[in-house]
Amino acid sequence: MAEIKRIRCGNVNTYLIEEHGRAILVDTGRIGSEEKILAQCQKTKVELIVLTHGHVDHVQNTACLKKELGVPVALHKKDLNLIKDGIHEPLRYQGFLGMVVAEVSAKSYETDRIPEFTPDIYLKEGEWLKDYGVNGRIIELPGHTRGSIGIDLKEKAVIVGDALMNMFYPGLSMIYWNREEMIRSAEKISALGARKVYFGHGSPVENRAWNKAEI
Repeated sequence: MAEIKRIRCGNVNTYLIEEHGRAILVDTGRIGSEEKILAQCQKTKVELIVLTHGHVDHVQNTACLKKELGVPVALHKKDLNLIKDGIHEPLRYQGFLGMVVAEVSAKSYETDRIPEFTPDIYLKEGEWLKDYGVNGRIIELPGHTRGSIGIDLKEKAVIVGDALMNMFYPGLSMIYWNREEMIRSAEKISALGARKVYFGHGSPVENRAWNKAEI
């Protein structure tokens, strides 16, 4: 059974999913947290880096960790442009807290550089990660970004990136590319049933009926 280790990097989470001594790193955080992440990765055998989406706070250490760990990087192809240009997609929000998060995020996307890297693998819905030691499958969760993805771990847990957030409270993402897509992805997560939900921001909670009233 897979073990999920949350690595807190400021207000962003990265995760190590480990199963029988083999592991996958999910997201790479911001510059400044790379040594902390690397120290945890060196305790196991990381075989793949999976990026839940292309925003800078989730991918900024990818080039560094890819080199240090010597492993491939996987991303959904629809987020390829985001790692090259953080403002490639419009950033929308709803509510006062959403406005605050959007303003901070937009400034970061405009000014924070992502050290260049090239993904080795483009992930799609339903693909299994067994070749990299983890019994999990990819689920497409567009809305926050075009190419947002998550990892469903054998009816135990689901890592959702920013398809959902627990930044101030657990609910739908406060910022998004497409609100209707985001709501559909939230409903998809709800339909998975009993699981612990691991967010890109905030502490994990049990799965529930995520609905548009929570945004």
